Amino acid sequence: MNTEEIREDYPILETGVIYLDNTASTLTPLQVTKAVTEYYHSYRANIHRGIYRISQKASEEYDQSRETVASLINARPQEIIFNRNTTEGINQVALALELQKGDKVLTTAIEHHSNLLPWLSQKTKGVKVEYITPDSEGRLNPQDFREKISEKTRLVAVTHISNVLGNINPVEEIGEICREKNILYLIDGAQAVPHIPVDVKKIKCDFYAFSGHKMLAPTGIGALYIKEDQLQKLEPPYKGGGVVSEVTLEDYTLTSYPTSWEAGTPNISGAIGFSEAVDYLRKIGYNRIQEHEKKLTKQLLKGLGEMGNIRVYGAHDARDRACIVTFRLEDMDSNDMAGILDAREQICVRSGSHCAMPLFKNILKEKEGIRASAYIYNTGEEIEKLLTVLRDYS
Repeated sequence: MNTEEIREDYPILETGVIYLDNTASTLTPLQVTKAVTEYYHSYRANIHRGIYRISQKASEEYDQSRETVASLINARPQEIIFNRNTTEGINQVALALELQKGDKVLTTAIEHHSNLLPWLSQKTKGVKVEYITPDSEGRLNPQDFREKISEKTRLVAVTHISNVLGNINPVEEIGEICREKNILYLIDGAQAVPHIPVDVKKIKCDFYAFSGHKMLAPTGIGALYIKEDQLQKLEPPYKGGGVVSEVTLEDYTLTSYPTSWEAGTPNISGAIGFSEAVDYLRKIGYNRIQEHEKKLTKQLLKGLGEMGNIRVYGAHDARDRACIVTFRLEDMDSNDMAGILDAREQICVRSGSHCAMPLFKNILKEKEGIRASAYIYNTGEEIEKLLTVLRDYS
């Protein structure tokens, strides 16, 4: 993998910015913006409605994008719902399941708010949310799920990779337990699909949500995998144009999925850009991506570990995590440190609670932290610049 060649695809890097906030959103390569621009300049039209040629072209590109995204996670095209992002995908599932009083949702104490709030909001209906607690490094034990699942458990909802800890969670082992006990299984895959190979069939999940903007695609486009047997049972939560085959003043008939789940005009250009981003990552290859990220992760963990006043969260072994490293300097505000990094070296990191307040409050016993997250265009020299600034405050 030639990082220098890859960096040429990102004009923003020519400004000298060191972008280490990839967990929040990645940069977008020229190939993706070109594909989006081509849609707007050459065949800008709505989809699945017009019989004229540019509408047909737009429909074909949109449908092909679904096939491309589906193949990335070993899903069927009809099992992929395009939406805005991971958050919307999880909320779509929460609404469609129509949980009842007495039902239980089992999740973990390390989740992003997007995999907590949709379930906590169900408490007004009498739904109970239960939690698995991780060990001291934030690791989840599959056997804890086995012991916690009861006859009232309707759904298990787990993050594939923590957006704070970076830990790669044992989702396949948890999936085996869910299948054994006939429990629905949802994965927040926002931080996984950009970094590691994902196979929903191996995971044995019923739902898998992820976002385009975390893997080089435009903002405002995401995907929700719903296993086909669940698509046959669930009612789409949103209704409107494009989802029906027949409407009267008394009733309506939904069209087939996945179209029935995509009410209104979708983000056509976003889907096209999403597909281009998938092709881009595949050309690089996930093996090369993982190898590159592991090298940067080891460098970052080693450097931080040599500083006595820094606490690093998550697994200590780089093989067990993505290049998402959250840490805290003793006696220094995380926002202040993030500002210093930007002012001195144009280093972009995230500071705060990272949409994971319960994790910080209940598990890490901290209010906030600094998160540095690298991706395919980051270099060892950039990691060293980060460490150099931090050493001045250690």
